[in-house]
Amino acid sequence: MPTAAQERVIRPARNILGSLRLPGDKSISHRYGMLAAFAEGTSRFQNFSTGADCASTLACMQALGATARTLDDGTLEVTGVGGHVTPSHQPLDCGNSGSTMRMISGLLAPQQGRFTLVGDASLTRRPMERIRKPLEAMGAKLTLTEGHAPILIEGAPLQAIDYTTPVPSAQVKTCILLAGLQTTGKTSVHESVRTRDHSELALRAFGATVERSIDAVSIEGPQALHGIDAVVPGDLSSAAFFLCAASIFEGSSLVIEGLGLNPTRAALLDVLTALGAHIAVLELEEKHAELVGTVQITLPPTGLKSTEISGALAAQLIDELPVLAAIGPYTSGGIRIRDARELRVKESDRIALVAKNLRAMGAEVSEFDDGLDVPGGQKLHGATIDSGGDHRIAMAFSVAALRAEGETLIQGAESAAISFPEFFDLLEQVADR
Repeated sequence: MPTAAQERVIRPARNILGSLRLPGDKSISHRYGMLAAFAEGTSRFQNFSTGADCASTLACMQALGATARTLDDGTLEVTGVGGHVTPSHQPLDCGNSGSTMRMISGLLAPQQGRFTLVGDASLTRRPMERIRKPLEAMGAKLTLTEGHAPILIEGAPLQAIDYTTPVPSAQVKTCILLAGLQTTGKTSVHESVRTRDHSELALRAFGATVERSIDAVSIEGPQALHGIDAVVPGDLSSAAFFLCAASIFEGSSLVIEGLGLNPTRAALLDVLTALGAHIAVLELEEKHAELVGTVQITLPPTGLKSTEISGALAAQLIDELPVLAAIGPYTSGGIRIRDARELRVKESDRIALVAKNLRAMGAEVSEFDDGLDVPGGQKLHGATIDSGGDHRIAMAFSVAALRAEGETLIQGAESAAISFPEFFDLLEQVADR
């Protein structure tokens, strides 16, 4: 129950039981919304993300000339600008969304006009140098503020590039591909670790030709996009909180329907299986090249074991690492996380906040520059949790609180609306008390 506008009390649960259908995948919604607004014609989407971040993407694209409206049945209808935006006289407000800022920079760099991108205090702290380097190599003109937003883009024709990303990032890859879409020649992005491929799949869905090799993705420009009708699958990163909640109660049984199961995102299911949870995919189909299915998770009496997450796996699971660390005390052998330095430059320093909040709940935890060691076999007690205004921290510790002794107060709980406004209501729905 809410005790104030920014706080939420989580009471312990006995189990996690029931079934859910989750709001649309945030990563896919960002890309569908941006591409639809840039394309020719009108697109219609069912189950588009309800998160504030995706609303920021739509608002920016509307300021650039696209139209977006929600129909009576909840369908989102977007009419695009046919590949040519109208520069806004006002700064484009990306809110809290790094995805919006990094991806739209690639979309705007080849366009005519001047564009200013701004964001909230959290977004203004996040690194943007990683998009400036490849875009400037293509001939773009970007001005940053000490490596951060605000970003000033002076649109100009670009040249194709062959680029290797120094840090694996789906957002940087997308930024380059969206610039390459409008640039004569073949633009290629090489990755040491394959990142989520929603952009490649979405570009193909909107009619673009995109090539994929073992370690690179390429696009030949310029190409035109055309509107589509699509159902956005449920968000696997949002599902992570419920899957982890079900994994800490012996005898739990949770079914999540219509869930996006893209192989570049589904590593969480492998990790939970390795920890000892039983996961079954009951149905599986393909929609616009995205895999969608129904997942059932149960935890046998043997409980959770232990695991280490590092290397490429850490990059694939970067959004899910906070909640995995938060349930680490409930495993028998603990969870070790390494090669996850990127967590320190997300909406908050997620490594530091996870360690701080686990300690507040009575856990032992060791913090490292690039990760955490969370020993298993520990009991947690209720505490006051500092979310740092970070949606994933607020939700991760709401999950940990379900098996703690006593009530837990989540400060900054409203931050969950950034990605998942329905989170607390759905958590109450499946928490058996």
